[in-house]
Amino acid sequence: MLLPNILLTGTPGVGKTTLGKELASKSGLKYINVGDLAREEQLYDGYDEEYDCPILDEDRVVDELDNQMREGGVIVDYHGCDFFPERWFHIVFVLRTDTNVLYERLETRGYNEKKLTDNIQCEIFQVLYEEATASYKEEIVHQLPSNKPEELENNVDQILKWIEQWLSLIVSSRCSTT
Repeated sequence: MLLPNILLTGTPGVGKTTLGKELASKSGLKYINVGDLAREEQLYDGYDEEYDCPILDEDRVVDELDNQMREGGVIVDYHGCDFFPERWFHIVFVLRTDTNVLYERLETRGYNEKKLTDNIQCEIFQVLYEEATASYKEEIVHQLPSNKPEELENNVDQILKWIEQWLSLIVSSRCSTT
């Protein structure tokens, strides 16, 4: 049976990885952190001195993920989303975090001042939400709050319910066509 593909996106530090890992363990879907994949497979196209980080080779990432995405049942975690093919995802969740909470999380990670400021501004101006709604059908893009542990639990529960509904729709549509 085809399982859904889910995209978790949002500004760095909003909790995509925590949510993705928790969701994978409870749903049985495969979790892929694009940053980790890029590091493991060296999917880079240079280095950004200003932000002190490697530059992702988006075409190579898409090539690397394409077969797994066609098979379905994948949770993808990345802070950008405009380069992924629209056909890959059945639903997109944009995690949102209060800027005071986000600032503390990014400061703990040791982000330099420019990187910290730019990411906070990205969250204030809803850059990732706008990117998601510009890249995917608006009805599949949803925002989720990600400030405290209770919200993490609620988000996991909400997405698990969505997966159940999605699977029941797939099963009932297959039954009605046979």
